[in-house]
Amino acid sequence: MKLTHLQRLEAESIHIMHEVVAQADKPVMLYSIGKDSAVMLHLARKAFYPSPPPFPLMHVDTTWKFRDMYAMREKAAEEAGMELIVWQNPEAKAQEICKPPLKLGQ
Repeated sequence: MKLTHLQRLEAESIHIMHEVVAQADKPVMLYSIGKDSAVMLHLARKAFYPSPPPFPLMHVDTTWKFRDMYAMREKAAEEAGMELIVWQNPEAKAQEICKPPLKLGQ
């Protein structure tokens, strides 16, 4: 069976994830709540199915996301059975560099 271009890309991505888990001591997947992160999470879940991916998700929180996006982040991690690590830059927060320009949806 000949794979399509998209199937080859998917297979290569899954292979890379398996290699990372086999070779890295403590891998983690960055998760921004965006479309690219959603695709990476889908691939990770597919790569290790039926088990959850054997690494945590890490979200670098700028505090600029809408409340619903944070809820979606929590739900995605829970559904995947993955630990979620959330990090905020304390220096930027103290200097209000991470302060959202608008309070929409908050």
